[in-house]
Amino acid sequence: MNKLLVVIAGPTAIGKTEVAIAVAKHYDTEIISADARQFYREMNVGTAKPDALQLAEVKHHFINSHSIKEAYNAGQYEEDALKTLDEIYKTNNIAIMAGGSGLYIHAVCNGMDHLPPSDDAIRQALNTEVETLGIASLQEELKQVDPTYFDEVDLANPHRIIRALEVYRLSGMPYSSFRNKTKKDRPFHVIKIGLNMDRKELYHRINNRVDSMIAAGLEEEAKSLIPYKNYQAINTVGYSEWFDYFDGKSTKEQVVEAIKQNTRRYAKRQLTWFRKDPDIRWFKV
Repeated sequence: MNKLLVVIAGPTAIGKTEVAIAVAKHYDTEIISADARQFYREMNVGTAKPDALQLAEVKHHFINSHSIKEAYNAGQYEEDALKTLDEIYKTNNIAIMAGGSGLYIHAVCNGMDHLPPSDDAIRQALNTEVETLGIASLQEELKQVDPTYFDEVDLANPHRIIRALEVYRLSGMPYSSFRNKTKKDRPFHVIKIGLNMDRKELYHRINNRVDSMIAAGLEEEAKSLIPYKNYQAINTVGYSEWFDYFDGKSTKEQVVEAIKQNTRRYAKRQLTWFRKDPDIRWFKV
């Protein structure tokens, strides 16, 4: 086997894009994004996508590849990414994957088990609970029935919490138990590189990035997405926090602080996920 996939993983704001571009240029190859938020064309300021110059330096896949109106999950990404790798390997023995969405990286490297299908009645009941009791109630239930996934999921993303509880209520088994326990054979070798830094410095970088996003027009972008606020893709850090503000339920200062706090929590959960992977070789940046 002479095909190689180099995975560059780590928490948000650590600098994965810059490292991935440098490695891709060295090997004259292409990058597959494994950042689930960067798939969506309508979300730009709040997702820290590679800028136009970076996209011109190296060909990227799965940047602006989908609309927020499309339902897209890790299983579909696994299939699409493997097809993309097949194309890259026709002309190059090395491909780069970069991102912080651990489940999507896992899907490509190891494969995923098929989850139970959606159940409209259970999902509607969970959505009603969110509306009447708030997301904290579902967070606590998830903590009790699936502490493994609770430690890893973005708790500010109600869609993911609802999906995990839907699977549990339908099957009686925790969502985390459906991860493939037997690695699927792949026609390529995988090297995983993890990027990390001092926690205080990482949080400083996160806070600065959020300030830069605010200056770049994150509020205006979020406002333009109000008609889509119930779509899966929008229920994520950097966007969901704005909707209470637009409804007059919070101040702008509270929104900015909530985004910073939720992003720091998200970075912590990303690290929790990646640290459980014994194949990752860690480097300080």
